[in-house]
Amino acid sequence: MDRTTRRLEGKVALISGTGGGQGRVAALRFAREGARVFGCDLNADAQAVTVALAQEQGLEVAGSGSVDLGDPDQARAWVDAAVARHGRIDVLYNNASAARFGSVAEMTLEDWRYTIRNELDLVFLCTKFAWPHLAQRGGVILNVASVAAWGGSHVAGISAHAAAKGAVVSMTRQLAVEGAKQRIRAVSISPGFVATPGTEAFLQNPAMRRALLDGVLMDRPGECDEVVATALFLASDEASFITGTDIVVDGGLLAV
Repeated sequence: MDRTTRRLEGKVALISGTGGGQGRVAALRFAREGARVFGCDLNADAQAVTVALAQEQGLEVAGSGSVDLGDPDQARAWVDAAVARHGRIDVLYNNASAARFGSVAEMTLEDWRYTIRNELDLVFLCTKFAWPHLAQRGGVILNVASVAAWGGSHVAGISAHAAAKGAVVSMTRQLAVEGAKQRIRAVSISPGFVATPGTEAFLQNPAMRRALLDGVLMDRPGECDEVVATALFLASDEASFITGTDIVVDGGLLAV
């Protein structure tokens, strides 16, 4: 690709959860568009694969594995390491998350707290520590939420997941308000059901596939590239007038 056409040329992008799925796709796609990507993942082996794939393609992707962003010290260290390497932060892409599912009656307190920690707390922590660096010259915060923030599901008990992602959407609006004077834009993205290595087993089960796609107007799961393409646009200067909102990428699920 001609360097003059790259949409994130020279920008430093922190992307969490880059060991696989949407995070790996995001790391490689952002790097192809000229960003210097600094990622991380809880899975060290998976993160090493992402870095190796980037190197094979001549792309700039760095960052280590075994990083637990739900731990304040590790979240701060990740941000500090990125700044030490690149000197600044232009984009913070809070992609990483992990959830446990179950009905309200059956979910344990441990599972509830695990989900809130790994879908909400880590967004707050990474944002908190990156904020002073973003405020120096302006930047973009992208938070991955979910259609679970906007509606319930008969497929699985998603009370904790819905609560966490709903909070991500609401917090993003507040971040936009607080960041406006410092030229920090904040936008959340709410994907519907997306095909990833982690969801492959569900898609291979015909009954589960039908249930998951019930109400999806396009009658198929989303692809990681489709979510990341949205994030790429939002991170670029082309989206300079977009902040404080949630962008739904769900194949029409919420339209019905």
